Amino acid sequence: GIAMTAVSWDVVARPLAEHFRVIRCDFRGQLMTPVPPPENVGEHADDVATLLDQLGIDSAHIIGTSFGGVVGTLMAARHPGRVRSLTTIAAADGFDELMAGEVARWRAACVTSLESGDRGHLSDILEPVVYSPAWVEAHKAERAQRRTQISALPDEWFEGLIGLLDSAHSLRLREELNGVLCPVLVIAAELDGFVPLDRARGLAEAIGGASFRIIEGAGHAVVIEQPKRIVDLCIEFLGLLN
Repeated sequence: GIAMTAVSWDVVARPLAEHFRVIRCDFRGQLMTPVPPPENVGEHADDVATLLDQLGIDSAHIIGTSFGGVVGTLMAARHPGRVRSLTTIAAADGFDELMAGEVARWRAACVTSLESGDRGHLSDILEPVVYSPAWVEAHKAERAQRRTQISALPDEWFEGLIGLLDSAHSLRLREELNGVLCPVLVIAAELDGFVPLDRARGLAEAIGGASFRIIEGAGHAVVIEQPKRIVDLCIEFLGLLN
């Protein structure tokens, strides 16, 4: 996810690692890769291919959520020989005006967080959109902890996120979908406040033969809200390919 880091995937990566070799990375501009992000989202897909080269890996199953799902889709389209399968989570077939408006709101929150000194302001803006109402109500202590964690992040993280959000305008995902030839699973979150269900369904419908599953009761941050369900769906999907 655009505001996540590889550590955010622990709850998914650990159980998957019982079955597969799991590799995680932060994109340029994210917490553990604190360099300016590219202006074009597609360059992240090239970065992932280069990472596989450095690790001596010919091909891999790709799993990504939200922004990472978009990058994974671009990688499958542009580097088809490197992607055995693609699983996208809470990702869309492209941005519409409402999603673009939300991205602009997140960018403004980053700027305000930097200028006001209240780093937790970004968390206040993101929470109602990325989490389901029930999760927000049931995890008050965890929410407070996350706000504190975001408040402690360095300027470079906020600046990197601003750059990543600015790059969203470069996304032309629909133009690339015909190039996705591998098996695909598209997972949507029923209560996603950022990616409408019809946009996630549109992604599945635009990719021939893609499977489409909805996780009920989950918000956009479904990886955090229902990690076991994510793991179960991924293992089921990948098991069918063997």
